[in-house]
Amino acid sequence: MINVFQPSLGEAELAAVAEVFASNWLGSGPRTRAFEEQFADHLGVDADQLLFTNSCTAGLFLAAELLELGPGDEVVMPSVSFVAAANAVAATGARPVFCDVDPRSLNPTAEHIEQALTDRTRAVVVLHFGGDPGEVAAIARLCRARGVPLVEDAACAVASTVDGRRCGTFGDIAVWSFDAMKVMATGDGGMLHVRDPELARRARVLAYHGLARPSGYASARVSSRWWELDVTDFGRRVLGNDLTAAIGTVQLRRLPEFVERRSAVAAAYDTLLADAEGVRLPPRPAAGRTSSHYFYWVQLDPAVRDRVAATLLERDIYTTFRYPPLHRVPAYGTDHPELPGTDAAAESTLLLPLHQALTDEEVATVARELRAAVAHHAAPARV
Repeated sequence: MINVFQPSLGEAELAAVAEVFASNWLGSGPRTRAFEEQFADHLGVDADQLLFTNSCTAGLFLAAELLELGPGDEVVMPSVSFVAAANAVAATGARPVFCDVDPRSLNPTAEHIEQALTDRTRAVVVLHFGGDPGEVAAIARLCRARGVPLVEDAACAVASTVDGRRCGTFGDIAVWSFDAMKVMATGDGGMLHVRDPELARRARVLAYHGLARPSGYASARVSSRWWELDVTDFGRRVLGNDLTAAIGTVQLRRLPEFVERRSAVAAAYDTLLADAEGVRLPPRPAAGRTSSHYFYWVQLDPAVRDRVAATLLERDIYTTFRYPPLHRVPAYGTDHPELPGTDAAAESTLLLPLHQALTDEEVATVARELRAAVAHHAAPARV
């Protein structure tokens, strides 16, 4: 099976894990802190503003707590987004307000965001679809002008930039994902960036049960009763650990080669499918923007899209669509405006296999089989 997503792990990651085993410290510790510091260097931010979490989802829920969302509040986000973002908002009692996206890039424009803002808007959440930064810089300017916090869901954009600036540094809060399907994979894990230093300190407290002193051992030399609890917030345990951080440190070091290969795969698809009838290729990132190339998507006639996907699966090529529109999910209510760009994209878009382990032969196979499947299903039925 040619998978749509696949991590790249090897001897270096195994060696890093072995070092953690040898240290006999598996929890959040020195390797976690080192990973935070190295990721901070990658972003160009202060390491004290970063927190390694056990998932990107945990970061989104922490963001909702930091923003003190609650009933009566609205949070604007694109309908083409992962369910975790909407869940984090809805769990507080606040209301996700879904905006439209460009049907080709599947990213919202600043205009889409502005049209959804009301006097009840407490935050905006944006996803960088497939790693394309989209109009995040313009959206950040809009949010600052309106006094509305911006949360960047940078799960797809670990290496994406706008004019040399990393995605995840435009907003007030940002999250990244390192789950098993991402460009950088630690199995489970995520990173949280909080621009405000005080909120960043609160995030670290909330991430470990709301304890002001997360370690009794660390307090033993400054307190006569270091085992006593000092609860300042009602938090949970969502910290990352040294095992996953050790893997993340190696993956971060390999990130440039990962993105280089993914870029080459995307370019190969562009060439191999350039004249494919019935296949529309994704737009390239605008000038000044670079992509992590998390997704490569094509758009087909909605009448054949699902049948093409089924045919490719029969040929051992796994394709999919991410992310199904959230405004169609009953759990988030039914009172949503018409979102024509989102609906059009959802019915026509198909993600092709894209990961750094793909061989040139596999890329050629995917392109060849896609051409054949589209031609087969687009042909008029014989009578």
